[in-house]
Amino acid sequence: MVAVFLRGAGWQAQRQRAFMVGLAPALLVLVAITLVPAGALVVGSLTPLSLTDPANTFRFDDPLVNYRHLLADERFLQSIGTQLKLSLSSVALQLSFGLCIALLLNGRSRVLSASRTAFLIPMVLPPVVVALIWKILYTPDISPMHRALEAIGWPVRSLIANPDTALWAITVAETWQWFPFTMLMVLAALQTLPPDPVEAANLDGASRWQLFRYIVFPHIRPVLVVCGLFRLIDSFKAFPLIYVLTDGGPGTVTEVTNYYGFIQAFNFSYWGYGSAIAVAILTGVFLLSWAVGKLGWNSHEQHPEH
Repeated sequence: MVAVFLRGAGWQAQRQRAFMVGLAPALLVLVAITLVPAGALVVGSLTPLSLTDPANTFRFDDPLVNYRHLLADERFLQSIGTQLKLSLSSVALQLSFGLCIALLLNGRSRVLSASRTAFLIPMVLPPVVVALIWKILYTPDISPMHRALEAIGWPVRSLIANPDTALWAITVAETWQWFPFTMLMVLAALQTLPPDPVEAANLDGASRWQLFRYIVFPHIRPVLVVCGLFRLIDSFKAFPLIYVLTDGGPGTVTEVTNYYGFIQAFNFSYWGYGSAIAVAILTGVFLLSWAVGKLGWNSHEQHPEH
């Protein structure tokens, strides 16, 4: 069948058709596991889909009703602000710590190699395990951190029970788990840094800061943009940490948008409204990622000499 499909065409056309034939199974799987569920999500968001009212589940007489409710839902709007605080602060910390530690570990020795492996441990742990580790650390009765602080005369309240610190406690846990991703990517970029510009800068008497600012940073900037994009997208999925550590509390101070959608869909069975929240999250992630990526790559393209 493939031979019949490729017969009677030039070499270039046959090559393109062969690529299409080879890609077809993967594309079918991709459509089945991504586009079909996404389409069902969008369709569901246009209906009052609810297990509490099955008779009126698939009505399309007012398809935008869920989205109008979103604009008037103060709790949803508050969750967007909470999500932005968590995402921007955690991504900024992950990039900063990952970059600093990558610079410290950039070298060729057995000690540094072993250190790199140790730093990768948080990233390979399941998110629920990470959440349980930090649950223990943030619980004063069993936390070695709290006992050490009490021993030096500096007792601290539970960070996840305090409305002023709960979100920052989650940010710290999120940063601890995922800064190794940035570290690993930056280390790989540093290993490909050409030695000639560095040697020339050293001969010219450049300081460490000048070496980093004008040679190292322009080289790793595209990698930092990619890391920022990946972590920004993934930060919208900080569900296990919030579920285990705070359950959205105290009150609603750590209730991010996807957690609010989870409550609407699974606690109250408002699947149509929860689907609308999910569509809003997807749209926001696409727009935010596009803006960050566009600004980052444009900044890089303005300096082609690097």
